[in-house]
Amino acid sequence: MALPELQVAKTLPDAWDYKGRPAHRATTGGWISAAMILGVEACERFATLGIAVNLVTYLTRTMHFGNANSANVVTNFLGTSFMLCLLGGFVADTFFGRYLTIAIFAAVQATGVTILAISTAIPSLQPPKCTPNSGDCVAATGIQLMVLYLALYLTALGTGGLKSSVSGFGSDQFDESNKEEKARMTTFFSWFFFFISIGSLGAVTVLVYIQDNMGRRLGYGIVACAIVIGLVIFLLGTKRYRFKKLVGSPLTQIVSVFVAAWRNRHMKIPSDPSLLYSVDDVEITEGVDGKKSKQKLPHSKQFRFLDKAAIKDTERSYESIVVVNKWRLSTLTDVEEVKMVIRMLPIWATTILFWTIYAQMTTFSVSQATTMDRHIGKSFQIPAASLTVFFVGSILLTVPIYDRIIAPIAKRFLKHPQGLSPLQRIGVGLVLSILAMIAAALTEIKRLNVAHSHGLVDDPSTVVPLTVFWLTPQFILVGAGEAFTYIGQLDFFLRECPKGMKTMSTGLFLSTLSLGFFFSSLLVTIVHKITGDKHPWIADNLNQGKLYDFYWLLAILSVFNLALFLFCARWYVYKERRLAEQGIELEEDDFTCHA
Repeated sequence: MALPELQVAKTLPDAWDYKGRPAHRATTGGWISAAMILGVEACERFATLGIAVNLVTYLTRTMHFGNANSANVVTNFLGTSFMLCLLGGFVADTFFGRYLTIAIFAAVQATGVTILAISTAIPSLQPPKCTPNSGDCVAATGIQLMVLYLALYLTALGTGGLKSSVSGFGSDQFDESNKEEKARMTTFFSWFFFFISIGSLGAVTVLVYIQDNMGRRLGYGIVACAIVIGLVIFLLGTKRYRFKKLVGSPLTQIVSVFVAAWRNRHMKIPSDPSLLYSVDDVEITEGVDGKKSKQKLPHSKQFRFLDKAAIKDTERSYESIVVVNKWRLSTLTDVEEVKMVIRMLPIWATTILFWTIYAQMTTFSVSQATTMDRHIGKSFQIPAASLTVFFVGSILLTVPIYDRIIAPIAKRFLKHPQGLSPLQRIGVGLVLSILAMIAAALTEIKRLNVAHSHGLVDDPSTVVPLTVFWLTPQFILVGAGEAFTYIGQLDFFLRECPKGMKTMSTGLFLSTLSLGFFFSSLLVTIVHKITGDKHPWIADNLNQGKLYDFYWLLAILSVFNLALFLFCARWYVYKERRLAEQGIELEEDDFTCHA
């Protein structure tokens, strides 16, 4: 082998080092680089969950928020964090790249948590404590609220930008064209989920205990230090990372197809689809030389209005044009990729309500726990937010149980290579969420009966003599539901998103989490306004409310949502099957996970 050819074999054709040179296989990428990136993700989850799961108690006890208002602050914080993943993905794909996006937004997150820690350390940034036995509490001032919200939403901005790029940048450290490295990349995603879970466990156990027993300023200070340490470790790996060129945001493609279709709305769609602008025309007009083009997709009859985006002007000669304006003309393949995304939207919409139920585990379920007996033995008391350890533990147990027991049985009887298909896994998760709300409603009814029988209705500060472990079924059911829904959604969006839009699939998935949290805030606001102050479902004193009715409402809505999901799932045709029926074989890379 000639020396230049040997040098090429040692470098990667589609990755570069920090100086812009072709990345050397031996000195860049691999597990060392991936581990440094995984550390940042563990710190991010540690920070976000450590703040979120115990925030409702801080808002009610220290900032003197009501239960409904506290729940909305928490769900809006989490919803904004996940929604900003779309912004982070757009910035990474279009402007900064994943490395700079992670570095910048990790610094933003650290700044937000630092402000939160400072706000808990300075007495003037918190309202005075309530007068004992009188119930008189001074509301937080405008400045105190401004500092609180600044800290929370800077943290949310950092979380969104960081989360959008970490998994993708981690997968960039492995070469898909190399069998060994491709196998390592599959293992990377397993470790990615593991590190998320480790960060979650640390947050709901050690961190929550520190916040409740040693002070919020110490707890939030530890979080800020953890993010800074994670960022420093991440930056130390700069010389070892592999970098990919910016490919542009797929959101631009979607918008450009709609804009082009609107501009051509008065033009008539030709009866022969071969007359539409195609990938073959791109190779002529742009002079593609050795560049791998998109996989050509067949024309479909759904959403025909979008076909107008690919109508060619008969008066122009496209063979002589060097660059085509994508805002006026899109290829048929671009149009079909957008149609694929549109077909996924009914499934996308019917998974939102699961995350609304998930939101209750960090809000009202924690509020319930604060009123119940949390002692283990005579001296040790569990922090209310630490009940989410059953939630995290349920996730960790459900995954191996599915892989080792459920999947083999399902493969045998359902004849599906994965055991359960992605949509079937989502369906199981939706069923478990309904059961969780039924369990939550029944537990709340029992808690209220005990409170009434002991004359504790008017005294919210007295602990109801009922063990907090009555709440574990709802945590376990939602945790198991997340294991099915989360993995099912991720698999669905990664597989069904067009190859050219793989980077958007994670953002599309995470937007369901965001909208689920926002819908929770909206639902709480509506319920609180309708039920009023005389017979409230969500009272500041839970012993005087009817929280069980709110859980019943969620259960009923979830039943209707499940029926709608089943209808949409029955209507949906998987991409592999649809293209196979049209005689097109998918490339292997279409089934590679690019989070």
